[in-house]
Amino acid sequence: MTFRILGAAVLLAAGTSLAQAQQLSPSPTLDAIKARGNLECGVHLGLPGFSFANDKGEWSGLDVDYCKALAAAVLGDANKVKYTPTSVQQRWPILQSGQVDVLSRNSTITFSRNATLGLNFQGINFYEGQTFIVRKSANAKTAADLDGASVCVAAGSTEEKNAADWFRERNLKTTITNFQKNDDAIAAYDAGRCDAYTAGVGALAGQRAKLKTPEDHVILTQPISNDPQGPVTRWGDERWQLIVRWVLNGMIAAEALGVTSKNVDDMKANSKNSEVRRLLGAEGGFGAMMGLSNDWMYNAIKQVGNYGESFERTVGMGSGLKMERGQNQLWTKGGLLFTPPFQ
Repeated sequence: MTFRILGAAVLLAAGTSLAQAQQLSPSPTLDAIKARGNLECGVHLGLPGFSFANDKGEWSGLDVDYCKALAAAVLGDANKVKYTPTSVQQRWPILQSGQVDVLSRNSTITFSRNATLGLNFQGINFYEGQTFIVRKSANAKTAADLDGASVCVAAGSTEEKNAADWFRERNLKTTITNFQKNDDAIAAYDAGRCDAYTAGVGALAGQRAKLKTPEDHVILTQPISNDPQGPVTRWGDERWQLIVRWVLNGMIAAEALGVTSKNVDDMKANSKNSEVRRLLGAEGGFGAMMGLSNDWMYNAIKQVGNYGESFERTVGMGSGLKMERGQNQLWTKGGLLFTPPFQ
């Protein structure tokens, strides 16, 4: 009986050469990135803490940091990224068409998107929960207090469907008004055209800062959904999907293993932990299995940092948003974040 087993690591263990293993899974996306010398990354039009460009055109945020880490892993330089801002409606066609190599843009993982759009989600980099922002003067404490209210939302978003389902299932009457862009929806709310605006709690923290008088508005603490988000790739090109997935895993694993941008050199040279050594390319040849240099995650961590460093800098206590880690804490500290082992 003959078994056909795919995967470079398994083939290497069976005695197949690295060159032969790599030939079984070519990556047109990886080849194109190396040829052009930069990563094409789809991001949000402008969401503080996640994907936001300053007046100099410099991008920052949790999703942007992932793009930088991916570029560092693939090209050795976190700055070799071209950012393509995408709206809710544009994000899928732009990725499907090949205009970008990866979408890193607070996009919720759902069954229908995975099954019908020709897209694969490559892990979770932010556990989101949808809620509402309202004026303090409305004295609303929960989503149920919005019975009879009007709600602004971005058209075609997960939040639009979630809100409609949530109110309908509870026989609550609301008027949901959608807009082509998130910025248009929040601007309409700010202008008094709606009683509430709905989005993920992370997005709301950034959107509130854009309001004329942010202190007059409150974000409700009750979530109406669980919306895990993460980087997205097109179907096909399994090796590229592997790289996208394991760079995210590597950032999370680095935090769990105590590897930071400040101690990464010492950890690579002196750590006795086998998983740390494999992560940083000191042993194991994990980068070569994907067609990358063996210091792929060393470069990503050195230049961008581990997941915890990125979170604190962009949306956490070291940022203007001051978000608690919550569900986005490591599982060992009460959160949901974990990664498969580097073995």
